[in-house]
Amino acid sequence: MALGYVRPARPGDAGEIARIQLTTWRVAYRRLLPRQVLDEVDEGWLAQRWDAAINDPPSQRHRVLVAVEQAEQSYLVGFTASGPADEQALAPEEPAEALGDRVAAVTDLLVEPRWGRRGHGSRLLAAAVDLWRTDGFDTAVAWAYERDPATRKFLGSAGWEPDGATRALDVADMLVPQLRLHVAVPPAAEEQ
Repeated sequence: MALGYVRPARPGDAGEIARIQLTTWRVAYRRLLPRQVLDEVDEGWLAQRWDAAINDPPSQRHRVLVAVEQAEQSYLVGFTASGPADEQALAPEEPAEALGDRVAAVTDLLVEPRWGRRGHGSRLLAAAVDLWRTDGFDTAVAWAYERDPATRKFLGSAGWEPDGATRALDVADMLVPQLRLHVAVPPAAEEQ
């Protein structure tokens, strides 16, 4: 029987996180993003960025968590990264103070497709919510591609809804529309 759990990312996880990210992008976003862009992403460059996020985060409220599938061996199968909302969480023309310091921004939440539908995404999200409470966040936001029904359905099942903000990423001269989702961070069970 396989077991799954979530833990904070460790320094040696950066390479595997980069591999999971690139594999997932190439499978999940192959119809959304130009193929040459996905083919040109350098896994080593991604690993360096994840190494910095894990070993030298901008603040103590910036977190990288990994999902682990454990059977005879343990496998990293997914990850999430979040922290205080910054300019990347804003919509175009939105003022810097629009989100405030009690808003967490999810920058990544990915589970490698071959490990999907085993509860890893839900465990990652639940662990992140627990940390958001600890860190004093009362709301969370995340950008999702308009043409990514899987992510929108997953987050929607956890209570996330569009907040009306939209943007389009310029990817190799192709505009890829996104919408921002938000959710209230529920109080801890004993506070409800």
